[in-house]
Amino acid sequence: MNEIETIQRNETTSLRKLNYSAPRISSSIVLGIEGFALFALYYLGYGVPSLLVGFAQSMGFLSIAAAQFFFGWISDAKYTKWGRRKPYILVLAPLLGLSFIFLLLPGLFLPDLNDKNALFIWLLIWDIVFRASYSVTTPYQAWMAEQFPVNERPHVSQYQNTMNYIGNAVMLLFTLLILTPAFEDIALTPDVTPVLVLFPVLIFGILVILFYVSIVFSMPTEPHFKMDTRLLKNLLNIIKNKNYMKVIFMQGFASFAWSIITTVMLTFTQTVLGLSGTNYYIVAVALVIGFVISLYVWRKRIQNHGKKKSLLLLFLFAIILLPTTLIGLIPFASNIIFGIIFILIVAASLAGWNLFPYIYKADIAEDEEKRTGELKAGLYDGFPSIILNIFQAFGPLIIGAVLSLPEITVGALTYSIGLVIWGPICSLILIVAYFFTKKFVKLDFDWEKE
Repeated sequence: MNEIETIQRNETTSLRKLNYSAPRISSSIVLGIEGFALFALYYLGYGVPSLLVGFAQSMGFLSIAAAQFFFGWISDAKYTKWGRRKPYILVLAPLLGLSFIFLLLPGLFLPDLNDKNALFIWLLIWDIVFRASYSVTTPYQAWMAEQFPVNERPHVSQYQNTMNYIGNAVMLLFTLLILTPAFEDIALTPDVTPVLVLFPVLIFGILVILFYVSIVFSMPTEPHFKMDTRLLKNLLNIIKNKNYMKVIFMQGFASFAWSIITTVMLTFTQTVLGLSGTNYYIVAVALVIGFVISLYVWRKRIQNHGKKKSLLLLFLFAIILLPTTLIGLIPFASNIIFGIIFILIVAASLAGWNLFPYIYKADIAEDEEKRTGELKAGLYDGFPSIILNIFQAFGPLIIGAVLSLPEITVGALTYSIGLVIWGPICSLILIVAYFFTKKFVKLDFDWEKE
């Protein structure tokens, strides 16, 4: 019997699931702010040329692609007295929190904020460090395959996604209500960091460190098991796992649609549905509540009917309902009722999609363990970043092309026709993903029934 086969994944408590999932709150906050507001902060607030800001952020994306793969492999390969995952969480989490603070608060560290070259170099260095250290989520996520049995992973993923959306809700409130209005003040007096920006940023950075470091000491260390640590051989074995590669392709191709949805949805509610002020915040609250409820519904669906059937149903749900964006061609679409209906459709679609990757990556890694006697959860979690980042690099191009289409006037509102047709475009992308998944992808394994 292989040594790996002696590993026991016992049932866990709800408290352990919640404890493991909690760090997702803080990482969602900092990544959301970095992705949503960092460009505007340095371009509008500090006056760094847009091309330089864009270059710095693109280097950040490249760094995370490499770092996620590296830390996935190294956390598989090196077993310490603290186990495989804990040492990297303990090192990377403080780097993530500190680099976030350095990125958002250059006024605390740089002597002359009128020096745009210095600001650019500062942004370049710390965005690379931030993105690379965000790969803390790779050994952390790989841990799921070792900490929780297969039947508990949908529940754990539900907890994680709930934490993600709590973090995203906090991020949106801070970005929309505090950070964005502060850009004008920062532009006028860049050497003075507004207090309402200073303290939340410090708190968010510290929370990242506290949340991730806390699970290092509160979660059990996984047992030692033998593993072939040769990188090239392991990489070739992963590539030979045809089902895994098909899953990555499906995830990457479908991400075209999901990236369009997440990028455009709030702009659609503001511009096409004409929602602002109180109505806009009502819709934002509906998004969070709808997402949390949908996570529970999809999780139960997965447990009762399996992953593949549930994923195919999710694709069909989105394919049928996303073309409701065509309502933007009708003048009376501008009202809160349509806004809530639309945002609930989006919430249900995104909740289901975000639930799956955490589950099937851990399950495929365990399937490899069943077949070969070796668990390489880190590599299986980190390897997709290389391919997915290639797909994601095209996402902004698709969004930019769609939103640059000619404008139309509907009632009293004028907007790009792209803000109306993006729903059907997403449906077409997901139709391809649906048939590819149905024919080629395996997500449920016989050993799960044992």
